[in-house]
Amino acid sequence: MLADPAVDTIAAIATPPGRGGVGIVRVSGQAAAAVAQGMLGLLPETRQVHYGAFLDAQRQPIDWGIALYFRAPASFTGEDVLELQGHGGPVVLDLLLRRVMELGARLAAPGEFSHRAFMNDKLDLAQAEAIADLIESQTRAAARSAVRSLSGRFSELIHALVSDITRLRVYVEAAIDFPEEEIDFLADGHVETELLGLIDRVLELSRKAHTGRLLRDGMTLVIAGLPNAGKSSLMNSLTGQDSAIVTAIPGTTRDVLREQIDIDGLPVHVVDTAGLREVNDDVEREGVRRARREITGADHALWVFDAYRDPDALGLADAHLPDALPVTRVRNKADLVDAPIGRHEHEGMPEISLSAKTGVGVDVLRDYLKGLVAYDGAAEGDFSARRRHLDAIARARAALLAGQDALAKGPSGELLAEDLRQAQLALSEVTGEFSADDLLGEIFSSFCIGK
Repeated sequence: MLADPAVDTIAAIATPPGRGGVGIVRVSGQAAAAVAQGMLGLLPETRQVHYGAFLDAQRQPIDWGIALYFRAPASFTGEDVLELQGHGGPVVLDLLLRRVMELGARLAAPGEFSHRAFMNDKLDLAQAEAIADLIESQTRAAARSAVRSLSGRFSELIHALVSDITRLRVYVEAAIDFPEEEIDFLADGHVETELLGLIDRVLELSRKAHTGRLLRDGMTLVIAGLPNAGKSSLMNSLTGQDSAIVTAIPGTTRDVLREQIDIDGLPVHVVDTAGLREVNDDVEREGVRRARREITGADHALWVFDAYRDPDALGLADAHLPDALPVTRVRNKADLVDAPIGRHEHEGMPEISLSAKTGVGVDVLRDYLKGLVAYDGAAEGDFSARRRHLDAIARARAALLAGQDALAKGPSGELLAEDLRQAQLALSEVTGEFSADDLLGEIFSSFCIGK
């Protein structure tokens, strides 16, 4: 639970654990100036570098380094902030932190500096989350998307939508205030046109947020199929290493094997699974159970089958995959039967013919995976996004669609106004203009200490 920023001062080591040339202790709050006086013997000029000794209680140097002082509100947190940049050894940093706490600070909770920046309107919730996303980014594309969110790109789109939804809501509620005019207000085509435009914009925002979420978290790609179809060979071909054991014996893979690959900046979590079939062996049965669990949580599945097999006897129809799971058929060993290498459609389902053993056609699969999320390695996503953002955007779209339905059946100004209000609240959750305290606590508790 985060304490009241109005009454206490927080401190933390802001650099990673371990040894390095520089280590930073960060202080934020009303006592920052007093901490500076106690450790430096003076208060540095605002936003100017001061070099000197960091003193203990007996006025003996703990370390020598640089001090920076930022007076509120011109700081990251919006409070008085002191940064002590000394040498990056764990012992000396611990001594500095202990001295800071002796002078009136307490140890910060995870994410508390960013939380204070949010509470003091230095950044909104989407920007605060982008800080953590930037720190945790696994690829250059993900880092650049996080920077765009941090600079306010995502928030600008949200604010523009909320503003236009609010404007339409005011228009509808004005009609409610004049009952004799309400039918004319709602039936003149203006409301329907505006509503359709909002629905299209939210759908486009959802698409961009989905790409942003995949750049942040990575796409979870499950390789599934019958035993001995070449799933493990495809896993090895995608990862470029012998991660999975490959034999001619069906059922070799009995557990879940995970690897992460980078496709031109798109992180992909590849999961190799046991072949799906009815078995009597307890170990293989557990492997099948784990495979189905992984399939349930995947973003996409590759159903791998042997090109020698009859396409109508591949087991896909009997695999009982989740209805909402996107599936791509992969015709493996295509080189042995002279099947055309590449992508095509089969009975309305995308299919890619390749040879996992020789690698022929695997590049086609890689390009296809990028296309699934409308991702071009030459142009990163617009912004970083999280699952909670996707959920909020989906709820906003559902509310707007409900409003469209109410308008078509009505017109009923009260129902439409309520749907617009729900859409407005859902989108406001993204930036934190409307957020429950427990949600804030959950979000910031996942941050680094010192950030």
